[in-house]
Amino acid sequence: MIDAFRADIDRYVAMDERSWLISILTRQGLWALAEYRFSHWVYTELHLPAIRQILLLFCVVWHKLIEITTGIDLPKQTDIGKGLYIPHFGGIFVHYNAKIGEYCTLGQDVTIGWGGRGNDKGCPQIGNRVCIGAGAKIIGSIKVGDDVAIGVNAVVTKDLPNNAVAVGVPAKIVSYKGCEDLMIYPKES
Repeated sequence: MIDAFRADIDRYVAMDERSWLISILTRQGLWALAEYRFSHWVYTELHLPAIRQILLLFCVVWHKLIEITTGIDLPKQTDIGKGLYIPHFGGIFVHYNAKIGEYCTLGQDVTIGWGGRGNDKGCPQIGNRVCIGAGAKIIGSIKVGDDVAIGVNAVVTKDLPNNAVAVGVPAKIVSYKGCEDLMIYPKES
C-alpha cells in the first residue's frame, strides 16, 4: 500500500512539476488514490476480523465522501497498479472487476465498465502505461495492451494490442505509435 501510494505521489510530482506536499494538498486524484490504496489494503490484506470490520465501515464512509468531493469512484475491489495519474477533476468511474496496470493515466469523465452479452460479459483488463483520454469509455470483457493511447471520447469495445493508438466511436486503431510521448515518469533514484 505505502509503496504503491508513494509511486502515485512520485508520478504526480513528475507530471505536475510540483512538490509532493502541494500535490497531496491540492490534487483530488491523489485524495481518491489515498482512499483507494488504504481501502484496498484493508479489503485484501487485513485479516483480523473485528478490526477489519470496523475499518471496512470507515472505508465505506471515506469512499462515499471522496466520491462526492472528487467525482472519482475507485472501488476497493479493483486491481490498480502503482503510479496512476488522474490529472483532472471528476466523472471517473471504474467497475470493481476491472484491472488497471502500472503508470496509467485517466482523463476526466472516463468510464471503465462492465458490458457485453453471453460469454462476452465482463470488465476490461488494461495494461501498463496506458493513456486514456477525457470522456473515453472502455466497456466489456476486453484486453488493452501496454503503452496504448486511447483518444478523447473514444468508445473501446474490442481488444487493443500493445502500442496501439485508438480513436473514435467505435474506437479504431489509427497507428502503432503508442503513448510514449504522452507520459512522464518519475526519475529512477
